[in-house]
Amino acid sequence: MSQSIIHRILRPLLLWRLRHVSDRVYLILVSVLVGALAGLAAVLLKNAVHWGQELLYGWIPEQNRVFALFLYPIIGIGLTVLFARYVLHGNLGRGIGPIIYSVARQSSIVPRSKLYSQWVSSLLTVTFGGSAGLEAPISVTGSAIGSNVARILRVSRRERRLLVGCGAAAGVAAIFNSPIAGVLFAVEVVLSELSAPFFIPLLISSATATVVSKLLFSGQPFVLITTRWDVDTIPFYIVLGLCAALMSVYMIRVYFAADKVFERWKGTFRKVVLGGVGLGVLVFVFPPLYGEGYNIVQALLSGEPRHLLDASIFSVYRDENVWILLTVALCTMLLKVLATCITIGAGGNGGMFGSSLFSGALLGFFIARLINISGWFVVPEVHFVVLGMAGVLAGVVHAPLTAIFLIAEITGGYALFVPLMVVTSCSYLITRYFEPYSVYTRKLVQRGVYVHQDRDRGLLAQLDLSRLVETDFEPVQPEATLGELVDIFRHATRNLFPVVDDDGALVGIISLDQVRDALFDEEHYTTTRVRDLMTEPPATVNVDDTLLDTLRCMEQLNVWSLPVLKNGRYVGFLLKSAILASYRKQLIKESE
Repeated sequence: MSQSIIHRILRPLLLWRLRHVSDRVYLILVSVLVGALAGLAAVLLKNAVHWGQELLYGWIPEQNRVFALFLYPIIGIGLTVLFARYVLHGNLGRGIGPIIYSVARQSSIVPRSKLYSQWVSSLLTVTFGGSAGLEAPISVTGSAIGSNVARILRVSRRERRLLVGCGAAAGVAAIFNSPIAGVLFAVEVVLSELSAPFFIPLLISSATATVVSKLLFSGQPFVLITTRWDVDTIPFYIVLGLCAALMSVYMIRVYFAADKVFERWKGTFRKVVLGGVGLGVLVFVFPPLYGEGYNIVQALLSGEPRHLLDASIFSVYRDENVWILLTVALCTMLLKVLATCITIGAGGNGGMFGSSLFSGALLGFFIARLINISGWFVVPEVHFVVLGMAGVLAGVVHAPLTAIFLIAEITGGYALFVPLMVVTSCSYLITRYFEPYSVYTRKLVQRGVYVHQDRDRGLLAQLDLSRLVETDFEPVQPEATLGELVDIFRHATRNLFPVVDDDGALVGIISLDQVRDALFDEEHYTTTRVRDLMTEPPATVNVDDTLLDTLRCMEQLNVWSLPVLKNGRYVGFLLKSAILASYRKQLIKESE
């Protein structure tokens, strides 16, 4: 059913709403609807993946399961590629980055295809053992629900932006049963601002999704019961925070390095086969890399780390050598990001959110077990597992508040709030020093799309420099005489003149104020040339430069205009007043 038909059907209802329901109440009602739909989509996806994995796992005899773990990921990636090519025509758009871009540059308009593309593709990938998380696809699906519901129900641009955040919050809240973390995720990751009136719809949408999840999806993903923590362990928490930061930097850099490798690979079939085989080998050697890996996290929280060796070639050492266990934990932790990169790069779909939690849990267990083996001090390994999850998530996603409240909510570990704050703060600050942008925003920044770090920078990034160039400046030839220049002055509306040669290259500029005295020297009208009077511009601007850099250059040089070049040829001047006027219009537009 097309959107125009839906609008005609809903038109009487929308007119009735305008007469009888205030905008504030209407926004709350729509946020409830978005929360319910996004929560339902999240629960259906999570349950479908679990049921599918149980079916695939139980269908194979136990003695052959290790070989199935090798083949399943290849099948899943292949099915995802076929779906993306023949159903989506190659427009899958993985990750949360496209949603952030839609909010920053496309008035929060998310394509309708996102309503099902992320859901189906992640279902195919993760059900068959793709080593990636479901959180990013669920967040994208929720955001698409929020955007398209807003468009159908004719809400304003700013409210549409809010409903995109409501959908993302509802998706995270439903998958983890964590309403507060869902709200914070929307604020820290998807939206770049949060005004007080918008906070209530986010909470309501997130809470609605959590209720839906509670009704249809049994229990929390993880369970931790704890009532205390020891002050003496604070130094070890700081060490864990440092290690979590190093792990976060490692994961971000490996993720983007692998992305560049896959971008250079030609041929979809080649990517599927080679990537699928590579992932199959990793899963064959380290079975915990299969799927999301949350079963391993729960095993660590239950104090049963030996399950790391289940169905692996190292299972014979399960009860014999703790160093084998630690080696497997370390290798699995370091290889998880590579497995996720292969899954996505080969054509599958998923995200780094779940992979961060998985690697963080293994990091916490690894460090805690090393401390306990040393005999110098005894620390609770379960606490370190939880804190490691929060630390790595905060570093990779650059969302410390989300990490704190998510881990506290999904594990019931509210008693660990102070350790959570210590570990996430250390991890986040150190990671930001080495990697200023998160795994979601780094590519956007490379494209000139600045969002969360600086609102002014984000607004400037939305402006197109080439559209602000003013071309009504009269160019003059360097060989023109002073007399000819005086004639040009008489008819010009500007007091600045570019000096351009026959090839269109800028060789200098002439300002009316600089040559005012020479204008009255009629004796030199035929002997003085423009080249004798012109000066070099203080700087030039390329049409590909950013407005932020241009403004900084103008401030440093204390000038109000700069010539603009394209491929070395003069095209016009860029005025500071034009930039500031456009910025003001964009600011008003964003605030409407």
